[in-house]
Amino acid sequence: MAAEERGRCPGCGSRALVQDAHYAQQQLVCAACGCVLAEGLLTTTYSDEEQLREVAYSQSTGQREQLSRCLQRGIRRVQDLCKVLQLPTVFEETAVSYFQRALQHPSFHLVSLEKKELLGGCCVFVTCRQHNWPLTMGTICSLLYAKQELFAGVYLSLQKELELCVPALSLGDLLRTHLDSCRLFQPSPDVPAPFVEDKEKLLSRALQVLELASETWLVTGRQPVPVLTAAAFLAWQSLRPGARLPCALRRFCRLAGLALPPPARLRLGELLDVLLRMASQLAWLRVFELDKRTVVKHLEDLLQHRIFLLKKAFCSQGEEGGTAPGEGCPGPSAAGQGDSEKQQPEGAKRPLLPPCVLKPRKRLRTPSAPGPSVTGDEPISDSEIEGYLRSPAEIQHFKKAKGWS
Repeated sequence: MAAEERGRCPGCGSRALVQDAHYAQQQLVCAACGCVLAEGLLTTTYSDEEQLREVAYSQSTGQREQLSRCLQRGIRRVQDLCKVLQLPTVFEETAVSYFQRALQHPSFHLVSLEKKELLGGCCVFVTCRQHNWPLTMGTICSLLYAKQELFAGVYLSLQKELELCVPALSLGDLLRTHLDSCRLFQPSPDVPAPFVEDKEKLLSRALQVLELASETWLVTGRQPVPVLTAAAFLAWQSLRPGARLPCALRRFCRLAGLALPPPARLRLGELLDVLLRMASQLAWLRVFELDKRTVVKHLEDLLQHRIFLLKKAFCSQGEEGGTAPGEGCPGPSAAGQGDSEKQQPEGAKRPLLPPCVLKPRKRLRTPSAPGPSVTGDEPISDSEIEGYLRSPAEIQHFKKAKGWS
């Protein structure tokens, strides 16, 4: 029988041959006439099915079907995640191709099932970053119910093993996405009327606050979402300060439907500190006793003259040596101390440096290694004995120091 004819039924000549399990044994049966062509072949490969030869399980269709099912489940997971995020079709295709490459890579063959489930989310995250689609790691982790530390580890492994180029994230685009879920743009029974704000006005003011935070090192090395939340809150308050100043950050996030990460309060305090320093350089604001609560009323004026006020309120690192005492910024030693702001006079300039440099965290002292135990039986050399002996002059000086007669 020729090779091309072995795939036909000898009874009717049909090519509709199927595998049928009968008492745990695979049988090759013709679907047209029911003729049993072969039986007892437990495992076969795709290439050997026509040849009807028995092979090892490691090369059989059984193992390939398992890999295929794992791949199919992963692809469906990636596709479902793209649909939930409402991503374009080209994003979905790119993410699926990354997932197929990752699953075939030897580095991901022996990882845990939990990491394999996160692999699809990492492929979607990489695709969004490459297409400049604003998406945070926290959003993906919330959809996958995953820990950010574990997700970050899988993401870094994927980026390294597949040699993927991931560009930096634009904070402006991320802010737009962050405010898309805000519920303060339309009147509702849960939102008071004075709290409703126009989306474009809030976005424009929040972008200006975000630029100020970037220019004053408040974004460098920080997670983006807390900075975005603080910037949106300040911008929202400044648009109608009379009715919104009593509203706290927690209530704002609850009404707007935004998450409140714990560092958001710290970023808000840092932004208000910068605004107070800038306000001290405006002559018409010096008559007011401004604090971190009332300085928001003048946010529009401060942002309008942002560049000039930053130069007046702060000094660059290179200007430290050329300023006069009491008028410029402190020296390098004072700038690196944690309480540098307490030591310099009120209103004095300080260098425009990252907060981690101006207020470094106190490092825990590592305990020193214990010395050898002293028993009193150690040998004493002659030089050590001479070091303990005192001359008559040394004895007299010692008595005078102790006040002995």
